[in-house]
Amino acid sequence: MPPWSVSVCNKHVRKTGIVMLTDLENDFLCNTDAGTPMGNLMRRFWIPAVLSEELPGPDCDPVRVTLLGEKLIAFRDTNGDVGLIDNFCPHRRASLFFGRNEECGLRCVYHGWKFDVNGDCVDMPSEPAESNFKDKVKIIAYPCVEKGDIVWAFMGPQDKIAELPQMEWMDVPAENRRIAKLVYECNYVQSMEGEIDTTHAAMLHSRLDSLEKAATATSLGGKYQYPDKAARFFVSDEDHGLLIGARRNAEEDSYYWRISRWLYPFYSMIPREPHGTTRCGIWYPMDNENTWVVLILWHKDRPPTEDESREINACRDLIPGTWYPKQNLSNDYMIDREVQRTETYTGIPNNSGRAQDSAMMETMGKLIDRTHEHLGTSDTAIIAMRKTLAKAARDLQEGIEPYAATHGDVYKVRSGGALLPRDVFFSDDKEVWDDITVS
Repeated sequence: MPPWSVSVCNKHVRKTGIVMLTDLENDFLCNTDAGTPMGNLMRRFWIPAVLSEELPGPDCDPVRVTLLGEKLIAFRDTNGDVGLIDNFCPHRRASLFFGRNEECGLRCVYHGWKFDVNGDCVDMPSEPAESNFKDKVKIIAYPCVEKGDIVWAFMGPQDKIAELPQMEWMDVPAENRRIAKLVYECNYVQSMEGEIDTTHAAMLHSRLDSLEKAATATSLGGKYQYPDKAARFFVSDEDHGLLIGARRNAEEDSYYWRISRWLYPFYSMIPREPHGTTRCGIWYPMDNENTWVVLILWHKDRPPTEDESREINACRDLIPGTWYPKQNLSNDYMIDREVQRTETYTGIPNNSGRAQDSAMMETMGKLIDRTHEHLGTSDTAIIAMRKTLAKAARDLQEGIEPYAATHGDVYKVRSGGALLPRDVFFSDDKEVWDDITVS
C-alpha cells in the first residue's frame, strides 16, 4: 500500500511539503490497464466514448476508439442505437473497423460474421444453416447511453453499473454549450494536473504587459491574478472530489478567490467569473501514454458569447481527419521567440486553444518520472488529487465502492470566483455558495 505522505483535513487547509512519488506509487496512479487498481476504479464510472457527432446517423461509418488501453469500435445501428464492441472479430481477429454497418449489426467483411450492439453474433453465413455455432459466440460489448452530445460507455462489471454524473451542462439546451475534443500525447494524470494547477495561468498564459493592463481590467481574473502570482490554496474533501480555493490579495480589505473543482475520477472545473460561463474538462485515458480531452463550456441561461467561446472553438484547429492539434511537439507548438521577447510570456500562440498547456504537459514526457519532482505550496491541490484518487482505488481493492459512481447528484456543482472581505472564507459566503452549486 503506497505511503502517501500528505496530511488530510476535511475543512479549509491541507498542509503540504515536498512530496515525491516513488516509481511504485507513480505506476499505481497512472496505469489504467484492465486489472490494475486504477483501471478497475476508472471502470466503475461512465466514460465518454465518442461525441454524438462522430456517429451522425443510422448505419453510418464505424469509428475506431481506444479507451483504457482497449481497442474498440463504435457504431450506430439501423435503429439509431450505439454499440461499442471489441475491434477484433472473435473468428480470426480481423478488424471490425472495416465491417459493413447494415441491418442492425456490424458485419465482419472477412467471413461475414455479424454482431449487434449487445455483442451477440446474429449471423454467421460461413457456417452451415443448421449450425447453432453463432449462438455460442459473443464479442466484448459495453453498454452505451447518449447524454449532452456525448456517447457514454460503461466498461465495468455489469452488476455495478454507475449513475451518469448529473452535470449541469448535460441538461442545458444544446445552444447553451460548446464542446471540443482533442488528444494530449501523455498520461492522463499529468494532463489533469495541468488543469488543476490554476496558478500557472498568471505566468504561462500571460502577456508581458499583463501587469500594466491589470489596472484597467474589467474582469476579476484580469485585475487580480497577475499582481499576486503566489496564491494561497485551501482544499476541502467533498463527495464529488475536491473543492479548491486559491486566494490572492486584492484591495487592502479584500481577497480575490479563484474557485475550482476536481471531480472523480477525471473531471475538472477551472475558476470562472462570478455568474459567468463554466468550463468542465474531462481527462480520460486513451491508454497509459495518451489522453482524450473533452472540454465543455456552458451557461445555464444563455448561449456563450463569441468571446467566451474563443478558446474552445480554437481547440477544433486539428490536423484534418484526426483529434491531434496542428500545434504539437513535432513543430515545437509553433513557438515564436521574437513574440516571446516582446509580447507574450511563452511566445506560443494559442491558435489550437490549448497549445501553451499541451506544450508543458507533453514535453514532460509520455509519463513523468515523479521521483524528481520538488513540490511546493502551489501544488496543494495536485497533491490532494493524487492522494484522493489513489485512496479511492485502494478502497475499491478492499471492496469499498466509490460513492460518487452511484450518486450522480454529487456532480451538480460549478466552479466560481469572488471578491470577498478578508474576514470571509469563500465557502462560507452564501452568495458564492449559491453560485457554485446547481439547484
